[in-house]
Amino acid sequence: MVRDFPNKTVDRMDTRRLFDPLALGSLTLRNRTVMAPMTRRRSPGGVPGTDVGDYYLRRAQGEVGMIITEGLAIDDPVSIQDTLIPNLFDPAAIAAWRNIAHDVKQAGAVFVPQLWHIGGARFKYDGVPNSHLSTLSASGIYYPDKVDGDPADEAALEAVIASYGRAARVAMDIGCDGINIHGGHGYLLDGFFWHLSNRRDDAWGGSVGQRARLACEVVKECRRQTRPDFPIMLRFSQFKEQAYDAKNWLTPTELEQFLSPLVAAGVDIFDCSTRRFWTPEFDGSDRGLAGWTRKLSGKPTMAVGSVGLENDMIATLHQGTAKSAAARLDLLESMLDRGDFDLVGIGRALISDPLWVAKVASGRNDELQGFDAADLGVLR
Repeated sequence: MVRDFPNKTVDRMDTRRLFDPLALGSLTLRNRTVMAPMTRRRSPGGVPGTDVGDYYLRRAQGEVGMIITEGLAIDDPVSIQDTLIPNLFDPAAIAAWRNIAHDVKQAGAVFVPQLWHIGGARFKYDGVPNSHLSTLSASGIYYPDKVDGDPADEAALEAVIASYGRAARVAMDIGCDGINIHGGHGYLLDGFFWHLSNRRDDAWGGSVGQRARLACEVVKECRRQTRPDFPIMLRFSQFKEQAYDAKNWLTPTELEQFLSPLVAAGVDIFDCSTRRFWTPEFDGSDRGLAGWTRKLSGKPTMAVGSVGLENDMIATLHQGTAKSAAARLDLLESMLDRGDFDLVGIGRALISDPLWVAKVASGRNDELQGFDAADLGVLR
């Protein structure tokens, strides 16, 4: 019988484990908190300004253990949907990220850029860069009843693999502490994972393991372009932006078939994106996606999804606010304590309160600010 954890909100609780230092390979974190990657669209021409740098620095100064940036465009010409998305290939952008990485690390946080290719989601937007070029996707399918273009050919796949590798090399060369490859939410790599958007009958489709092949080749190329000990994180999810109820893997066996080739390819940490970190992933167990991934892969994992907030991601998009910034932290601690995951990704709570981590660490939960969607329009 599935046992869900109780829904608890308390003012003070033991969060000792959350603030324990942690060593993961070549990484040493002052605590287990991570600023989750969140798209902000505040970089005109793809170049982050001082406001973007200060935005990340404030969270580092607020005692976050690891900063993962918003998605940064790789140099594939159809990787993003608008020119406000920062990139990691323009010389001016590279110089800016070098400075941001330095400042964040000086403030005591680990700095990890996320590498992003939006894939088939690009067709949803007007005025996309390089609009004369076709969208890149597994089968020209973003949603089962929405066909947009043709399946990516071998040349396009080889090019995008190389593009990821170049971005990884840049990240290493400018002093970043690792990379996070976005393989969730219906974007390019996830479009290959999902059987409803990957209808290929060649080596890039078919079985669960074969549908992971593109991500595996990306990871291998990123490893080839960087040091053997340069940390590679992979973000993945069940849900998609176009289908919140989607499931790539229906059983633990299917999830293991997905994870095994990725571990062999060189993934060091899995970033398990969910809407609610406490929701059981499969019948018969109360483990979430991060817990199952850790159990099946043997690799460190990061849990993320409504950390500190009473309302989940979708609810706050409609309601605009989340009432609490200290919800379920006792539950989070108990899951950390039993070894479900190693890192905790914090998203919307940090959008509205840059000092969220420092406040929780010192027991000042009464000072926490709940999430307000109006804060998405500014860089606080």
